[in-house]
Amino acid sequence: MAEHLKCLIIGSGPAGYTAAIYASRANMNPVLYQGMQPGGQLTTTNEVENFPGYVHGVTGPEMMVQLKEQAERFGTQVRDGWVTKVDFSGPLHKVWVNDTIEIHAETVIISTGASAKYLGLPSEQHYLQQGGGVSACAVCDGFFYRNQEVVIVGAGDSACEEAHYLSKLCKKVTMLVRSEKFRASKIMEERVRKTENIEILMHTETLEVLGDGNVVTGVTALNKTTNETITIPATGFFVAIGHTPNTAIFKDYLNLDETGYILNVPGSSKTNVPGVFVAGDAADQVYRQAITAAGTGCMAALDAERYLASLE
Repeated sequence: MAEHLKCLIIGSGPAGYTAAIYASRANMNPVLYQGMQPGGQLTTTNEVENFPGYVHGVTGPEMMVQLKEQAERFGTQVRDGWVTKVDFSGPLHKVWVNDTIEIHAETVIISTGASAKYLGLPSEQHYLQQGGGVSACAVCDGFFYRNQEVVIVGAGDSACEEAHYLSKLCKKVTMLVRSEKFRASKIMEERVRKTENIEILMHTETLEVLGDGNVVTGVTALNKTTNETITIPATGFFVAIGHTPNTAIFKDYLNLDETGYILNVPGSSKTNVPGVFVAGDAADQVYRQAITAAGTGCMAALDAERYLASLE
């Protein structure tokens, strides 16, 4: 027998939990499935210092525990498991969890987020897990590297934007571009080329992130033109090679852009399927902050509540 729900929330970052807080306070009895990474991307962040209200900062995992408890306090059922299949073809939205549990939901809020792409080097992953100098978000973590030297990898607009952001905080930014040209727009490329404390190394590939076991001390890279290996001293290593939105299971029913982000009706959380809403990084390739995700979580719950009211 399928379980019937008023409101199903898929994903458990700031967007999902904020949606849950609003939905449960509106008596929508939401059920939230945490997905494969409970708490989302923020659980890979040690210090969150830019979320309003936390005067002394908070760790990402701690903040997610607090949001979860707040959602549960108002009656949200938080469950383990991830959604493996959906069918949004009818008025009732059908969803399968772990391939076995079938749920029929009147409204669905998708907050599955996006995963940062990494190079996949063992040393990179080691320091990422240590929280000791590897990051995929300059806006989140740049502050911790004030007056230090950092390395950033990437060649697109967001890499240029992050390099420029870091240049205002850090003593020196070394930008590694793997090919012989930028993927970024001309205007963004010009901006980094004109910035005095950004050094750009073209045709250069990262070989290893160096460190003392706990924190990053440098990066070794290969110049593919000269075959020369160089060591760059740095305390921070930023990866800006893109994100993958966790939206593949929705592609048969929802409108996605060419990179897989869910397209919402501008100014709302509505998708092309009535009763299905999107919040957070699954639809946001611009800001990708905890605070913006939380804001869209609120929007999605309010939109879902209005949708349910219109059915009565």
